[in-house]
Amino acid sequence: MKAIYLTGFMGSGKTTIGARLGELTGFPVYDIDKEVERLAGTSIARIFEEEGEASFRSRETEALELLPAERCIISAGGGTVLSERNRRWMLEKGEMVFLDCGIKEIQKRLTSDTERPLIAKDRMNQIEKLYQERLPVYRMAPIIIDTGGKTIDEICGEILERINE
Repeated sequence: MKAIYLTGFMGSGKTTIGARLGELTGFPVYDIDKEVERLAGTSIARIFEEEGEASFRSRETEALELLPAERCIISAGGGTVLSERNRRWMLEKGEMVFLDCGIKEIQKRLTSDTERPLIAKDRMNQIEKLYQERLPVYRMAPIIIDTGGKTIDEICGEILERINE
């Protein structure tokens, strides 16, 4: 089985769903943001602060391409899909899944989150703006899962069912 790439906006549940999918499948789970931090030896916030977003995006692509592409779950960063190179990689190497939970739920989940550099200022407006900019790119995923009102296990079941169609 190919890798399962979970995509979606920050706060959409990629890490949570990825962990549960790993439990259900027995596959190892990787988080691209954590891989970037591990490879860089520093935090994403510090990379943004000291090197800028372009450097982070380059590191993100490097991390993506270093990860296995079979029998694993990979939680992509919220902006990983912005790069055409990354989208092509995920589409060629695995199953690309967009976890769509809607902007209102995202805003609710990120209200008190202070760890994300792209929404550090004017949080609600930044979230709305970024979400609307990224939504058309997220929707390029062949598998789109509406996560609204569903349990983690329901979402995982739907993902596995869609992949095995």
